[in-house]
Amino acid sequence: MSTAKTLVIWIGGLALLAATLVDTFAVIGRHVGLPLHGSIELMQAIVLVSGSVGLVVATWDLSHARVRIVVERLSPPARRVADLFSDLLTLAFVLALLAGSVWIMADLWDGYEQSELVGVPWLALRLIANVCLLACAVLLALRLLRRNEREGGGGA
Repeated sequence: MSTAKTLVIWIGGLALLAATLVDTFAVIGRHVGLPLHGSIELMQAIVLVSGSVGLVVATWDLSHARVRIVVERLSPPARRVADLFSDLLTLAFVLALLAGSVWIMADLWDGYEQSELVGVPWLALRLIANVCLLACAVLLALRLLRRNEREGGGGA
């Protein structure tokens, strides 16, 4: 496993551990009369980080959830077409998410947005989400280019 992938997995794992800690302290605090104010805001931020990193890792490892019951019954040529179509649709979906997210981020760039209790800056979270969506799009595009080269679809 590459160092970059290991680092990304560690970031996502640490985010999940942080979510567990925040939620544990929030529950204990509620029961002992010392509630952790803003725990939901912190959880939202942490889940965004872990979920975004999870999408990058799943794209990197080719391990997105797939319905295989139909694809496994196809002939090898039909399966290659279905896999290509799946990758193209996934790339189109990720690019649409990225375009919408960048649009919202650009529209609210000068608005000093932050969560109400803790002050989590939403711009930083949008940047994290957009970087992860861009990474997914790049990984999917590279997969499509490699498939094209493997199948002899290169240009002149």
